[in-house]
Amino acid sequence: MANEYAVLAINPGSTSTKIAVYKNESCQFETTIRHTNEELQNFARINDQYEFRLELIEQTLAQHSIAVKELSAVVGRGGPLKALDSGTYIVNEMMCEDLRIGIQTEHASNLGGLLARAIADQAGVAAFIVDPVSVDELQPLARISGLPQIKRRSLFHALNLKSAAHRAAKELGRDYHELTLLLIHLGGGISVGVQQRGKMIDVANPNESGPFSPERAGALPTGDLIKLCYSGQYTLDEMKKLINGNAGLVAYLGSNDGREIEHRITAGDEKAALIYEAMAYQVAKEVGAMAAVVNGKADAIVLTGGLAHSRLLVDWITKRVQFIAGVLVYPGEDELRALVEGTLRVLRGEEPAKLYQ
Repeated sequence: MANEYAVLAINPGSTSTKIAVYKNESCQFETTIRHTNEELQNFARINDQYEFRLELIEQTLAQHSIAVKELSAVVGRGGPLKALDSGTYIVNEMMCEDLRIGIQTEHASNLGGLLARAIADQAGVAAFIVDPVSVDELQPLARISGLPQIKRRSLFHALNLKSAAHRAAKELGRDYHELTLLLIHLGGGISVGVQQRGKMIDVANPNESGPFSPERAGALPTGDLIKLCYSGQYTLDEMKKLINGNAGLVAYLGSNDGREIEHRITAGDEKAALIYEAMAYQVAKEVGAMAAVVNGKADAIVLTGGLAHSRLLVDWITKRVQFIAGVLVYPGEDELRALVEGTLRVLRGEEPAKLYQ
């Protein structure tokens, strides 16, 4: 009989903490603990919220009659750490220190590993993170930008895309580390990358390149962007917000909601149809570019993320890229489940836990 593992997953967001307890792949309960602005305004830094959030998690577990001592492991959402390979990492003291100081930036996800470690210590089990946003597996060719002062950086929706890649391997009946996959996360930001032998060897950073998305500009004409920066209309912070937050569908259509935009298209809104299809067009172009990285030889194209629920968007993309390889669609991004799956692979001995150094 297979072992039964009880895993607590923790995913801190800016105004919430999502938690779930799984027994193997079966979710026992999942909930979102909301945090009001009034509660959070008392904390100067993200890390100052640690005790506050930990107490709420402990209270929630008690309310659901979850005994900490019954847990096999605890896993938290990984924050922006130093660049590292993908995989499941043990939360060690070095990682905790980097999460506390915000080694790259302050972000709510920095609390994921810290909270996981605290509860794991109570249970006497290991704490993990899985595929944080700082996963960097770019091949050397992919780092060259065209300007020596600037190096291309790896930043993408690692947790969801790696989870989708594992799912694709199971569906195809193939070894994850033998596949070549073109992976696309369709969400508020859009990541397009190529994974070969388990490594994301090239990826379009959704904050700086690739297709525009519901809220981000993607790659822009460089000359016009420079002129806009020096036009006197925007400060540095305003420019950052303009291209990452107030761009894409929001800028053109005033909405980042794919469902609303589809309703407008159905009602005959020609501008909405043009912009929405243009986003699909740019995604497909980026998939074609990533296909060139592996000489057009991909085992599958995988679409995932919240906007993968949009049949219209998926159909537009599929029609343009299906000549490269078959298309697999896994709508949504279940981050808690993805964290648990990464932990289970380690607990079952399917892959080794990695050490943060």
